[in-house]
Amino acid sequence: MITINLEKAKAVAHDRRRFARSVELAPLDDVIAKQIPGNDAVEAEAQRQAIRDRHAQLQADIEAAANPYQLKPIMDDLDVIIGVEGA
Repeated sequence: MITINLEKAKAVAHDRRRFARSVELAPLDDVIAKQIPGNDAVEAEAQRQAIRDRHAQLQADIEAAANPYQLKPIMDDLDVIIGVEGA
């Protein structure tokens, strides 16, 4: 029988969530940092906030998981963001 340490599984999920957030924020960070002409910094900041809000909810969902099976769909969603579907 395989036993999964829930706290370690949550730590892995949080690491993956942080990486996925950085992947999503990277293009918007460039717009803000480089002040790229033709790109609306206000719109980019609104999109960044939406990403931060979504990841705050993911963080709460990870912490609320009572077993590894509740982490699986969260990890699958993060894999899609990162681009490693089916991993």
